[in-house]
Amino acid sequence: MELVTTIQLLRLTIGNPFTRTILSHFGFCKTCRKNCVEVALELYVGLRKDACMKCKLAEKILKRILNTGGNIFGITPTMLKEQFRHSSWRKGLANVLTGIAQFGVQHPFITGAPFLVVWDITYQCNLKCRHCYANAGKSLDDELTTEQALTVIDKLDHASVPIIAFSGGEPLVRSDIFELAKYALEKGIYVAIATNGTLISKEKAQEMKQAGIRFVQISLDGASAETHNDFRGVNGAFEKTIQGIKICIEEGFFVNIATTITKYNYMEILKIIDLCKNLGVNWFMAYNFVPTGRGIFIVENDLSPMEREQVLKDLWRRLKDDKKINVLSTAPQFARVALESEIGENEKIVPTHFANPSLTGKLVNLAEFIGGCGCGRVYCAIRPNGDIEPCVFFPLKVGNIKEDDFENLWRNNIVLKNLRNKDILRGNCGQCTYRYYCGGCRARAYGYTGDYLASDPGCIRNVI
Repeated sequence: MELVTTIQLLRLTIGNPFTRTILSHFGFCKTCRKNCVEVALELYVGLRKDACMKCKLAEKILKRILNTGGNIFGITPTMLKEQFRHSSWRKGLANVLTGIAQFGVQHPFITGAPFLVVWDITYQCNLKCRHCYANAGKSLDDELTTEQALTVIDKLDHASVPIIAFSGGEPLVRSDIFELAKYALEKGIYVAIATNGTLISKEKAQEMKQAGIRFVQISLDGASAETHNDFRGVNGAFEKTIQGIKICIEEGFFVNIATTITKYNYMEILKIIDLCKNLGVNWFMAYNFVPTGRGIFIVENDLSPMEREQVLKDLWRRLKDDKKINVLSTAPQFARVALESEIGENEKIVPTHFANPSLTGKLVNLAEFIGGCGCGRVYCAIRPNGDIEPCVFFPLKVGNIKEDDFENLWRNNIVLKNLRNKDILRGNCGQCTYRYYCGGCRARAYGYTGDYLASDPGCIRNVI
């Protein structure tokens, strides 16, 4: 089945004007105090016995949508009910259906609210990393108070944001971090934290778990103490980080190791992956270097397009050959490298920032639907003072969570609208046949040129 046929099928079933109109009325229910779709799913899986008439109607309609979708994607009702027993999955579907109601079935897809919000909860930090996008060290004078932060979580819950990742700075130095994490969990939000790992003791890890944190991303920028400590600016950081990783694995967290790739460490990448595998981590994620924050002072250490291409090919081979660790990257070109490597294959893996879905048969060409760079399309960032940006590496304020209607901003802000439209990209990115799979890193385009629609200068296709 061709891509256009597959997407047409989605448009005919859940993206047609009639269904979209119905879905648009199933927003936040003031009676049941949740999104109607979330309430409907609670009824569907048996977690709720009763609800208002509007939410009961939503359940009936949702059953039809799920049955149709299940038939398309080969998922049984039993499998669906098992997944939707998890609150973050219910929020995720509410988010997706809201996106279809608001934007239709687009390619690449646009979620009804950010699927992931990366929230720099403080800029206080105990390290001095060379590449830090936040130029972290000290707290801002106007960082959100605990009360304000709890209100932000209410707003994200109202919008059906399924995942919050607390970042920084170093989020573990904020005294109320566990209060905020627990409150988000109570709202049914999946809670992640991005940390340098140096402050994680056995006791701290248990506090994290009790607060509802399930996913821990730890930064590791070298396979040796020499490389990591030099990059992180503090002697002894490597040993503390490795210890933090080991403790998180022992405590049962889902552990993701994040490495920002530059000339400092790109020759060590495969060794870092081997170290991660030996430690028993779940994911290794290669981060694009973006010239922002302190990163502007080391821009000469960014990879050349040729070097980046080779690294991505090495990552792709490791992803294909090594089943003990999952390899991801924030570089949207990773998907293009994978697709070029799998030309003619019926089954294709499409690497993304969030997951590496394997698409088979009729679904192969839905890779375009998944899309590449997701800033302003499936995720956004919040700074410690509440400023909203397309992503943490993209310092362009589009609003403030304290002052603006978050849901209205997500739907109507002109910068976010432009970022979602891959057909208005300029230069080679705008002409590239892989623009729906990749689209270039918009933060890198902005960081290097000041134009977020310009071509990503790190792509080999922009120099050959």
